[in-house]
Amino acid sequence: MPARPEPRPGVMKIDAYVPGKSAAAGVAKVHKLSSNETPLGPSPKAVEAVRNLSHLELYPDGSATKLREAIAARYGLDPSRIVCGAGSDELLALITHAYMGPGDEGIFTEHGFLVYRIAILTAGGTPVVAEEKDYRTDVDSILAKVTERTKIVYLANPNNPTGTYMPFDEVKRLHAGLPPHVVLVLDAAYAEYVRRNDYEAGLELVATAENVVMTRTFSKIYGLASLRIGWMVAPAPIVDAVNRIRGPFNMNGPAMAAGIAAVQDEAHVAKAVEHNEQWLAWLTREIEALGLKVTPSVANFLMITFPDEPGRTAKDADAFLSGRGLILRRIDGYGLPHALRLTVGTEEANRLVVEALRDFLKGGRDA
Repeated sequence: MPARPEPRPGVMKIDAYVPGKSAAAGVAKVHKLSSNETPLGPSPKAVEAVRNLSHLELYPDGSATKLREAIAARYGLDPSRIVCGAGSDELLALITHAYMGPGDEGIFTEHGFLVYRIAILTAGGTPVVAEEKDYRTDVDSILAKVTERTKIVYLANPNNPTGTYMPFDEVKRLHAGLPPHVVLVLDAAYAEYVRRNDYEAGLELVATAENVVMTRTFSKIYGLASLRIGWMVAPAPIVDAVNRIRGPFNMNGPAMAAGIAAVQDEAHVAKAVEHNEQWLAWLTREIEALGLKVTPSVANFLMITFPDEPGRTAKDADAFLSGRGLILRRIDGYGLPHALRLTVGTEEANRLVVEALRDFLKGGRDA
C-alpha cells in the first residue's frame, strides 16, 4: 500500500499553467504587458456596482440569472442557453469533463491555448495536436486528426498567443467536416477586438447546430480579470449537461454585479476598441521597422519573433525589457521559444517598449 495518498494516474504528468510575470526586481515602475489585460481598466459603472453591494453574508444567485439576462439582451440570445462561470477557463474544463473521459481524444492546434491540454488530461483524455500553417489554424489539419475517439475540437479564434484568426467560412467548413457527436468549442475570448468583415465569433453556428459551444470572457476588453467572469452559449442539451456538474455557487455576487454593469456600458467597450485599433497598428508598424517579425494580429496583443543569434534572442530581450520595467510574456510553453507576446498597453507603455527594443537591438544599452 502507498505510504501516502496518491493522485490518480496522469495527474502528476500535467504541466501546471504558468501565468505571465507581473513584477521586475529592482524596478520602480512596472508596465505589465504579459497577460492581455486592457490598459483602460474596467467600466466605472462596474466598479460602482461592486462598491454598492450589501448583504455579503447571503449566498449569491446560483443560476446567475440577472447576469445571463444582461448578456442575452446584449447579444440577442436566449438566457436559458447561457451558462456563467469563473472565467472561461472553468467553462472549458466543465465542457471537457461533461463530454470526455479515459480513451477519448480532444483536438487543438499546435500553438493553441494551454488550458485545452490541461482540461483534456484532467478528464483522463488524450490531447491531439493539429499542425498550423504560418501560425494559422488549418482546417484540413484538424479534420485529418479526427478519429472515432474524438469528442471535442477546441478552436481559439482569435488564437492566443499568435493573434491570428480563422475566417467564418473556414469555421463553417470545419464544423461541416466534423461528425455530429463531436463538440466544437469556439473560444472567442478576444472577439470584441476583431475588426474583420470575414470574422464571426460563433453565435450563428451555435444557433443552428447541436454540437457547437461558444465561450467568452469578461477578463479582457471588460477589464474584470480579477473577478473571474466567463460565459458560454450552447444548445440546450449541452447547457443541461454542464449545469449538472457545475458548482452550485460558482459565480460570486461582486462578479455578477460588475458583469451586468460592464456588459451594459457599450461606450466603455467602444473606447477600448478604438484605443486598441490605434496602438495595435502603431506597435506593429514601429516594431517591424526595427527589423523584427510581427505576426499580424486581430486581438489586443501581438507576437514578436526574435533572431536566433547570441545576445538577440527572445530570452535576452525578455531580460533586457524586464530591466526597464516592461514585462512581456515568454511563450516557450506554446512551442514558441523564439518569440515574446506583447499586450497593447497605455500610450506610455507602448512607446517605452519600442524605445527599449530599439536600444536592445543596438547592443543592449541600459541607459
